[in-house]
Amino acid sequence: MKQTPQLIHRYLRSSKRFPHVWCPGCGIGILLGALVRAIDEGGYSKDDFMLVSGIGCSGRLPVYLDFNTLHTTHGRALTFATGIKLAKPHLKVIVVMGDGDASSIGGNHLIHSARRNIDITTIIVNNQIYGMTGGQASPTTPFGLVTASSPYGHLEHPFDISKLVEAAGAVFVARSTVYHTKALDGLISRALKKKGFSVVEVMAPCVTHFGKMTGMGSPVEMMRWQKDNAVPFEKARDMSTEELQNKIVTGVLVDIEKPTFHEEHARIWREVK
Repeated sequence: MKQTPQLIHRYLRSSKRFPHVWCPGCGIGILLGALVRAIDEGGYSKDDFMLVSGIGCSGRLPVYLDFNTLHTTHGRALTFATGIKLAKPHLKVIVVMGDGDASSIGGNHLIHSARRNIDITTIIVNNQIYGMTGGQASPTTPFGLVTASSPYGHLEHPFDISKLVEAAGAVFVARSTVYHTKALDGLISRALKKKGFSVVEVMAPCVTHFGKMTGMGSPVEMMRWQKDNAVPFEKARDMSTEELQNKIVTGVLVDIEKPTFHEEHARIWREVK
C-alpha cells in the first residue's frame, strides 16, 4: 500500500497544526489516507477536485487536504456541492459527511441528490453515533443501544444508508470498513471514476463514544470486530437474514448506468438556445 512521506506532503496542508483533532484510532484518519491514495493512483491533479464537507468529526477532513475545499453547514454539504457542480462542471466534486450529517438533518438532500443523479462522489463516514457532541444516538445507531440521549436504550430502528441511497437512485453504491483499507482504496477509486451520484459508505464506529457504549474498550478491539463481522456482498447473497444479523455487507452493492442531471440540463439548454 502506497503511503510515502512524499505522498503525505503532496496532499496535506503543511500550514495546519498536526497532529489532527481526531481521537487515537479514529477511522477518519484511515479514510483520509485512502482518499489520498485513490486520487494519487488515479493520476489526477489536485486542481481537478472540489472537496466539500458539512459539520462533525468528518467535517474537519477538508481542513487538512490541499485541494479546493469548502467547509459548509450541518446537513447542507450536498446542496453546496450541487451548486458547485452546476457552476463548474469540469470539477470532480467529492462530499464527505458523517452519518448524522448525511442521514439526519441532511437526509432529504441525500435522497434527492441520488434521485437527480448529480455527478458527485459522496463518502459517508458511518460512526453509528454523534461522536463530536457527546455520544447521542444518530439515525444509524443500533436499536436498543444505550447512548447519551437514550439512557434506557435506543427506541428507533437504524437506517441502512446503502439501501437508502440505492432506493433513491444512486448509480454506484459501495461499502467498506476502515479495517479493510486496501478494499476501501479500490472502492473510492471506482467511485471517483463513476459518472453520476456515487456513494461509498465507510463503516468507522466512533472509537470513543460508540466504543464506550458497546463495551469495546479499544480501537484495536473495534477493528477486530470489523474484521470478524464483515461479509463480502457476493457471499451475503447466499446467506439468510438471520445469518446476516449484525454483519457488515461489504463491496460494490450497486453499479448501473443512467443519464446524469448535468447531461440532461445541458441537453435542454442546447435545445432552448
